[in-house]
Amino acid sequence: MSKPNARGDSLLQHPAYVRYWFARVASGFAFQMLSVAAGWQIYDLTHRAFDLGLIGLVQFLPSLLLVLPAGHLADHYDRRRIVLACVIVECLAIGLLAVASARAQFGESAILATLFAIGVARAVEFPTAMALAPALVPVALFPRAAAAGAAAAQTAMIVGPALGGFAYVAGAHVVYGIAALLFFAAALLVWAIRYERTPTPREPPTLRSLFAGVTFMRRQPVVLGAISLDLFAVLLGGATALLPVFARDILHTGPWGLGLLRAAPAAGALAMSLWLARRALERRVGPVMFASVAGFGVATLVFALSTSFALSLAVLFALGALDMISMVIRGALVQLETPDAMRGRVSAINAIFINTSNQLGEFESGMTAAWFGTVPSVLLGGVGTLVVVALWMWWFPALRRRDQLHAQRHAA
Repeated sequence: MSKPNARGDSLLQHPAYVRYWFARVASGFAFQMLSVAAGWQIYDLTHRAFDLGLIGLVQFLPSLLLVLPAGHLADHYDRRRIVLACVIVECLAIGLLAVASARAQFGESAILATLFAIGVARAVEFPTAMALAPALVPVALFPRAAAAGAAAAQTAMIVGPALGGFAYVAGAHVVYGIAALLFFAAALLVWAIRYERTPTPREPPTLRSLFAGVTFMRRQPVVLGAISLDLFAVLLGGATALLPVFARDILHTGPWGLGLLRAAPAAGALAMSLWLARRALERRVGPVMFASVAGFGVATLVFALSTSFALSLAVLFALGALDMISMVIRGALVQLETPDAMRGRVSAINAIFINTSNQLGEFESGMTAAWFGTVPSVLLGGVGTLVVVALWMWWFPALRRRDQLHAQRHAA
């Protein structure tokens, strides 16, 4: 493993990454507040639960439709400028929501259309921002940087909705206004970023280069194995969609209990990400990753069989922590194993795998619960996760034997 440069081994000693991190925090909080306000406002306007599903749909479709163009842009143009442009678009769109909501001029269709525009910007921003991060710190520090970024995302997921709900008391326009200011702050921070290392020259864009990310993944067993493991493990092992059933019918608790159950995985993930940001994994990362995913499956089985609220809460906390270990390792492996010129396209594909696993995971849980019952559904998911771990260890021996997060040929 390459050693940190002379500037030290602390992320705080790299101003570019510090600005990037605070920009991700600001935009993460803004997006979580936006999600709460938009959902409440649309339901208040229509009183139809179906319309709440449309919010997720209009934000997911752009990432699906733009997966190849977004990665292509990230690999052929200045990533900092792309992220800056996307954040500015998000800021202006949410500012428009704030003004229109204050004047009561927006209906459901206009809100959904604005959210679609924000979804387009985020579909381009996310893979570009992920590909930008490795250029802002030395290679040896990137695992810590990945963990710190995950901590920021988890904090936004826990605190952002609460802040949005509290501010909504003053009106939807207040929430949108705060979110717009946060995006404006993120834009200023991104504008001030300077690269830690000079970006590599880009190849001329061609039709072949558009699909080069898919070709690269097929030829790299470590990258393909890491990304696909996330897809199938989360697809089979996710039980969060059924938490309302467990809370009411199995654990016999109320809405307050459901809130704690939903918060427990995020709390576990946040605690683990903070720990990993200070103590980066340096050895036997392949076995550790498979062990953490297997632990995720075992935790899912225990949760399915638990009738104790305290035990279920503890297991969900552990489940979130284990998932964070595998997520940080997978994310770092994908970024560091991928040459800089390919990171945008591979990050875009990775984003689709993650989004698809989350969306389809909830659908799979609901369908199997309808067919077999709630507890058998979650048990089946836990067993399926363990089967996936066993198969992936067999099919991807290079990933199973991986010792360090970064290959020496990509070390800086």
